[in-house]
Amino acid sequence: MDSNKIHPLNIIKNIRQRRFVREINSDEGLSAKNRIYYIIDKGSFIETNKKLKFSNPIEFPEYEEKYNKAVNKTNMNEAVITGIASIEGIKCVLAVMDKRFFMASMGRVVGEKITAAVELADRKKLPLIIYCASGGARMQEGIFSLMQMAKTSAAIEKFSSNGGLYIAVLTNPTTGGVTASFASLADITLAEPKALIGFAGPRVIEQTIGKKLPEGFQTAEYLKEHGFIDEIVPIKEQREVLAKLLRLHMPKTVPVEKVKHIVNATGNSAKKLLRLNKKTYIQLKVK
Repeated sequence: MDSNKIHPLNIIKNIRQRRFVREINSDEGLSAKNRIYYIIDKGSFIETNKKLKFSNPIEFPEYEEKYNKAVNKTNMNEAVITGIASIEGIKCVLAVMDKRFFMASMGRVVGEKITAAVELADRKKLPLIIYCASGGARMQEGIFSLMQMAKTSAAIEKFSSNGGLYIAVLTNPTTGGVTASFASLADITLAEPKALIGFAGPRVIEQTIGKKLPEGFQTAEYLKEHGFIDEIVPIKEQREVLAKLLRLHMPKTVPVEKVKHIVNATGNSAKKLLRLNKKTYIQLKVK
């Protein structure tokens, strides 16, 4: 075999790497599909709620034409992709928003897919990771888009009260109704460097309060400094960081002998011991 020949798999890998670098440096940023590809274990992603259908609830003029353009441009049927995947062998539910599709604005379908992903994580007792990106509520759907803020927030609250782990990764930009709902409700909040994060834009805020805003206001760096964000993580480090966080929050395993001792001492059933409090679960190893 000629040692100078380049293996086809290496060619594919190099093409993907160049595409990755090109997307990171572009104005549109990394697509949802490529983001998923670089974060998860190869071949582990199973997409969910793929066939939820578009509708125009208030018959907004030209909305359907703009929607079809976004579909053709991105090869997606909405601004978020959801599914189950593994990161370094640890299963999780993943939702990734894509700002190339209607600036990842949240309408009925986006809200439904996010809510369904949260409920899936709750049912299967899996950690939840949401990559947030949005220009806000989708104005073409009026009040129906605003209702998604309450729906997604309620789902997150139920998931959290049942002990679920939710990690949000805020990308550029994360604004409007998404920031005002599920993007701000995570147990752990990460962000990408220099991401714009906020509700209203700086100009609107300045006009409202009649004051000049501080330098760098609404950037990820400013928000980390003021306690809104836990850590800023560059794209190339996100897989490693997410895997580490998932491992740290995996259920603790307790020896059967210790469980029997607690059961005998307290009179509680082993089933009740599966949940000690709203954030801690015990996984029993029965021989």
